[in-house]
Amino acid sequence: MDEKHLSARLASVASLVPLNARIADIGSDHAYLPAALVLDGKIKFAIAGEVVKGPFENAVHEIQAHQLEENIIPRLADGLAAIKDKDNIDTITIAGMGGSLIASILERGKDKLEGVKRLILQPNVGESSLREWLMNNRYQITTEKIIEEDGHIYEIIVAEPSIVPFRYSQYELDFGPFLLENKGPIFVKKWREYLQREGQVINQMKQAKKIPVDKIDQLQRRLEIVKEAIKDDNWNGIN
Repeated sequence: MDEKHLSARLASVASLVPLNARIADIGSDHAYLPAALVLDGKIKFAIAGEVVKGPFENAVHEIQAHQLEENIIPRLADGLAAIKDKDNIDTITIAGMGGSLIASILERGKDKLEGVKRLILQPNVGESSLREWLMNNRYQITTEKIIEEDGHIYEIIVAEPSIVPFRYSQYELDFGPFLLENKGPIFVKKWREYLQREGQVINQMKQAKKIPVDKIDQLQRRLEIVKEAIKDDNWNGIN
């Protein structure tokens, strides 16, 4: 992967960036995402934020190598502290972190969110907690994607500020309101794999000298919810 050939994951994130957006890519690493967007003519300005010195230096190198200094500004900063008022950022991308960490970054940088019209977030895990933060902070989820790459399944959540509170059920927080509406093979595969893993956990628990009945019941109730979400009534991974 490089700035001219994004991974499928980052290409999906890039596809959700509005034309001529002014973006802040937080945790930008090599700045591949903003560089690709500029080279493709989709945007003209971006901040590449990185909290770790090594990845920050990688971003600086990539920006200089493609002579994009006038378009992309690399900043060594923690989270949204990379954004300055004069940047007039309207779109924030955060990809490749846990959902709880992304939520924490947004929470700590709330003062930087004024004027931001779109959040494009790609959590590796913890999607439910991220959706909950968005809901509790008056963001409406406007679209979601789910993709598979190199044996890993990723969800991408796009959210925009809402004047009125927008509520989601726990079911929607867990599985994604748009993903539930447009269930595809990757969605089903993700949750079937989850059923398989958790089914094995339950089987192991049943072999214990002191069987944790309450914990097993709790997990089994959760698995019934997952089976309902993917409409997989014939799954029999639990003995």
